[in-house]
Amino acid sequence: MTNAIRIEQLVVEYPVRRNVVRALDGIDFSVPQGQVVGFLGPNGAGKTTAMHVLLGFVRALSGNAFLFDQDVRDSIARERIGYLSDVTETHRFLTGRETLAFAGRLFGLKGRRLRQRIETVLDRVALEEVADRRVGGYSRGMLQRLGLAQALINDPDLLILDEPTSGLDPLGRMRIRQLIADLRAAGKTVFFSSHELSEVERVCDRLVIVARGRVVAEGPQSSVVPPDENLETFFLRVIA
Repeated sequence: MTNAIRIEQLVVEYPVRRNVVRALDGIDFSVPQGQVVGFLGPNGAGKTTAMHVLLGFVRALSGNAFLFDQDVRDSIARERIGYLSDVTETHRFLTGRETLAFAGRLFGLKGRRLRQRIETVLDRVALEEVADRRVGGYSRGMLQRLGLAQALINDPDLLILDEPTSGLDPLGRMRIRQLIADLRAAGKTVFFSSHELSEVERVCDRLVIVARGRVVAEGPQSSVVPPDENLETFFLRVIA
């Protein structure tokens, strides 16, 4: 099976005052193409750092990382991905529709193709009714859905999502679950971090759990989590 993500012996260190903190300590894992994979761990475990290596925001001290077998140090590796950060930042003076038009142009979309893609993603995240309202007036949940729409604008093969249900009400979380299911059905790969373990349990094919910069559990959810445990109790046990 082809891997959308492959990480090999990745080490990342940060200088903190006069010390060095090892955020990733030789992690290895892969994300098969066409699957939904939950990336779990306590705060400070290294999840966001690993994502930032994949996105080219952080350079590793050693090890390798690949997107569709393309080294992440090559910018072309990121042409097939969409990304949602844990904090959605955008220009508050633009409308939602203008924000998506700006994002689409960064990917070379224009004209009728861009307009059609904007309408498609607005429908997918249920923002049609507020698309022409300035983003400065959006609620936190609306901003989160706008961030998702931006991540989808280029019709990516791989979605990397950092806390995609953060700030969403139950209806919003249900819509995200359905969106992830639709993406899987379309052959897309979704790699996302979340502290909402019940959401992960419902949608994921596979799990990668990290603690202290190392992978402590990895594999299909059905085989990783024992039948007599739920994901929450298993997670708390393996990160202890």
